[in-house]
Parts: sequence; C-alpha cells; structure tokens
Amino acid sequence: MMAARPKIIKRSGKRSEGKGFSPEELKKASLSLKEAVKLHIPVDPRRKTAHEENIRTVRTFLEHRKMAVKTKKPKGKSKS
Repeated sequence: MMAARPKIIKRSGKRSEGKGFSPEELKKASLSLKEAVKLHIPVDPRRKTAHEENIRTVRTFLEHRKMAVKTKKPKGKSKS
C-alpha cells in the first residue's frame, strides 16, 4: 500500500513533505475528516491552502485503496 504524503510548496518555490493534508484538500477530494482519520491519512488542521497536486495524491490513494479492497481474497477454510 502506498503512503499518502502531501507536498508543501514554499514561497521560494521549493517543495518539501508536509505533515498532513489540509481540510480543504480533503474536502475537494470528496473525503471528510473522519473518513481520512479512519483511512490513516495524515491531516494538518493548521493548513489553509489547497494544492492541486495534493488533491490528486488523495484521489489516487483512494483509488488504490478501492482496488486493494476489491482484489482482496476472502478467507476460507483449509482442506486439511
């Protein structure tokens, strides 16, 4: 499973890893704060900005998560 980490763009144009996604980014990715916490997605409530790159990151994380759930095999009894 890939880890969801946000990118922060500083005023100087440099990028670095952030501590969590902003509530606005989660909202634009159609995800509530409670759902994000349940999915172990880091949330930084102090951030106010919404970067398009981070919104795409959350959406791809959710797509991978859905695919992993679909391909998960049910546990069955062994034939011993």
